[in-house]
Amino acid sequence: MNVAVVGGGIGGMMTALWLAKRGAHVTIFEQNDRLGGRLSFIERDGFRIDAGPTIVLLPEKLRTFLSDVGITEDEYELVHCDPMYTIHFSDGVSYTKYADVERQKQEIARLFPGEEKGFQRFMNEMREYFAKGDELILTKSFIKKQTFFTKETMALFSRMRAYQSVKTSMARYFHDERLQLAYSLQTLYIGGNPYTTPSLYSLVSFSEHAHGVYYVKGGYASLVSLLARKLEEAGVTVRLQTKVEQYEVNGSTVEALYAKGEKYRFDAFVMNTDEPTMMTKKRRWIPSSSCVLLYMGLRKTYDAPIHQFFLPHDFQQHMGDVFDRKVVPQDPSFYTFYPSAVDRTLAPEGKSVLYVLIPVPAGRHIDWMKQDRWIVRIVDEVEKRAFPNVKQAIEWMHVRTPLDAHREGLYDGGMFGIAPTLFQSGPFRPQVKSTRYENVYGVGASIHPGGGVPVVMQGAKLCAQQISRDWSEE
Repeated sequence: MNVAVVGGGIGGMMTALWLAKRGAHVTIFEQNDRLGGRLSFIERDGFRIDAGPTIVLLPEKLRTFLSDVGITEDEYELVHCDPMYTIHFSDGVSYTKYADVERQKQEIARLFPGEEKGFQRFMNEMREYFAKGDELILTKSFIKKQTFFTKETMALFSRMRAYQSVKTSMARYFHDERLQLAYSLQTLYIGGNPYTTPSLYSLVSFSEHAHGVYYVKGGYASLVSLLARKLEEAGVTVRLQTKVEQYEVNGSTVEALYAKGEKYRFDAFVMNTDEPTMMTKKRRWIPSSSCVLLYMGLRKTYDAPIHQFFLPHDFQQHMGDVFDRKVVPQDPSFYTFYPSAVDRTLAPEGKSVLYVLIPVPAGRHIDWMKQDRWIVRIVDEVEKRAFPNVKQAIEWMHVRTPLDAHREGLYDGGMFGIAPTLFQSGPFRPQVKSTRYENVYGVGASIHPGGGVPVVMQGAKLCAQQISRDWSEE
């Protein structure tokens, strides 16, 4: 069996490796000059920092999937982040999240006395929901939508009140608005609005406590070189800087693709692209949120945590600016990633790296080239609330906007694939097998089960299994 993988992101690389293990001849077509998709580095003057994902969740799944394709645990190092991160509210309260549940209850008792029981109930209920969700949703495909609507799955959705938002569902456990936000903002990891994203995604904040938050030593993107080496060992052909220009279609079958003026025939095609146009007849999807990202090389080090979140006076207004009004937020929340706190290999001696993420709307309607003053205000806020005198310490700064994301092929400039809305989740999300073409498959953040590196890897496994099943039946 000859398989084309269009796109060399993590999903495409993992699918190629699993298919190669099953004896397929695989060719990856990647339009950029590197593999890895969202996993990449910003490198400059001896500094290196992740450009994309930073927080490692579901570490056991990550380890298992890497092991499945031949990468052993002595080839990379996962650093446990404990404390996991601190959330700074505009009223001056700073709430720290810990891996240990008892330590977390102490923190809640200190800042929000009386809320400890709600947290324990959250952990107890979510533990059961997570096990069921993993079994019934995360590890399955729903190529036929009706296979999703079982008694068990409907019972889980009913108990979790999946029709409610994550923010609303957190009010069942916490009275204080600040705690509700502390356990809702994780939807932003996958580009979702906490006020509208279905409560199913509240499992993300549970997973942080249950499974831990980790960091890959050397940067998350260091996994790309390990996977690239495995592709070479497996005999996978990789064609970089090779954009697929069009497809040759015969009825409901894709027979060939054209790239650089040449025609290539394959039995099956795996789409590891962000826009799922080859996967369904639907032509318009709601994109996830986007981000403005500031990458900095600093000429000094700070005694600061690796992960911090800073919330504004009116977080709901920020989310409305991003998801409803689609305007540049004037008082935004922001996230800081300071990996030099745990990894001294990323910068020259006595220096460090910093990454600042600000959620902003997707789309191309904002002229980010004219937002210099806004970016200066963000840096001012970072200096005021997080890193004192950081402006004097900046050796260089690189800015990435939704326009860059769009140029890189991310759907409508959204950073996380299509949005995790109720009707773009589970059976309503594009699945690993196309409903338009018999021999087209899909993998990536826009395909079920969704975004996040380990979850995309799960999707790659589902994709490879589906292709193997289809071709063994012929």
